[in-house]
Amino acid sequence: MNQSCKKRIVSGARTTGRLHIGNYLGSLKNWVQIQNENTYDCFWFLANYHALTTDYANPQNAGDQLFELYADLLAIGLDPNRSTIFIQSDVPGHAELFLIFSMITPIGWVERNPTVKEMIRDYDLKTNVTHGLLGYPILQAADIALYKGHFVPVGKDQLPHLELSREIVRRFNNLYGDFFPEPQEKLTEVPLLKGLDGKKMSKSLHNTIFLTATEKEIETAVKSAVTDPGRVYRTDPGNPEICNVFSYYQILDSSSVEEIRENCKSATIGCAQCKKRMMKVLNDFIAPIRDKKNDLMNTPEGKSTIQYSIHNGKERAQMVAKQTIQEIKELFHFEVKHV
Repeated sequence: MNQSCKKRIVSGARTTGRLHIGNYLGSLKNWVQIQNENTYDCFWFLANYHALTTDYANPQNAGDQLFELYADLLAIGLDPNRSTIFIQSDVPGHAELFLIFSMITPIGWVERNPTVKEMIRDYDLKTNVTHGLLGYPILQAADIALYKGHFVPVGKDQLPHLELSREIVRRFNNLYGDFFPEPQEKLTEVPLLKGLDGKKMSKSLHNTIFLTATEKEIETAVKSAVTDPGRVYRTDPGNPEICNVFSYYQILDSSSVEEIRENCKSATIGCAQCKKRMMKVLNDFIAPIRDKKNDLMNTPEGKSTIQYSIHNGKERAQMVAKQTIQEIKELFHFEVKHV
C-alpha cells in the first residue's frame, strides 16, 4: 500500500523517567505491532512537553533522557524507515495548535477530564494545579490533530480521554468548516500489570520494573514485590489470586500459571522461591531489549543510528505539521496578502 494512501495513527509517550514494562505492555508493544501490520501511516513521539505538566521545575529531567528514551523506542522494534518517530519539542506546531485549540475549548471540558483528575491525584498536586496541567488534554488533542490523525491506539479505560480530543476537533470543524478528521479509537487489549506494591505501575509511585533493567535491578525490584499478606510462614497455604507476583506469571509466563497456582495453594513452594523464579522470567523477557539498547548506546554505529533517526523523524514530522499550520493560517486569513 502506498504510504500516502494510508490513514494516520498517532500516539506519544511521556518522558517522565525511564520506561518500565508497564509502558511497554500497555502501549509500546502495540506500537510495534501496528507498525508491522503496515496498514497505517504511523507517527510515534516522545512527549517531553507533556512531562512539564507535572515536572515543570526540573525540565532537564526530561531533556537529559531524550537520547536514551529514543534508543528505547528503537530497541523495542520501532523502525524509523517504517514509522515517523520524533521528539515533540522538535516540532513547534504542537505548541502552536495547542494555543489555537485553547482559544476554543471551554474550561469546563478540561476540568471534568479524567486524565487531569488522575494526574492531580497521582502527583499530589491538589494545591498546585498549573494552567499547563489543566490544559494537558488540549495539548493531547493538538498532538493528534496536527498530523490529522485518524486513529489513536487506546485501551477501553482510555476512551474518555480520547473523547475530549474528538470534542475539541468537532468544535473546530463546526466553527471553521470540515478541516480535521475526528480521531477514532483503535482498541487494544492492554494487560494490567500492577506495580510492585500492588497499585497501578507508575513512575510517580516508584513501584516499577524498568524496561531495560539489569539483572541486579530486577532482583532488587522483585524482592520488594507484595505477595499474599496472609501467608506469614513458609508452610502456610497461599492465595495466589491476591498475590502480586502471581499476577506477573499470568501476563509474562502463562504456561506456568497452573503449576504456580497449585504449588502456592499447597505450600509446595514459598514466596522467596516463587520470586526467584519470576526474576528469571523477567530477565528473559527484558534481556533482548536491554541488549539491543546497549548496542545502540555503546557503539559508534549505534549512536549514529540514533542521531540519524532523530533528525530524520524531526524532518518528516515537521513536513506534515507545517502543512497543517499553514492551512489553518490560510483558513483564518492570517496570511497577509499584498494589495
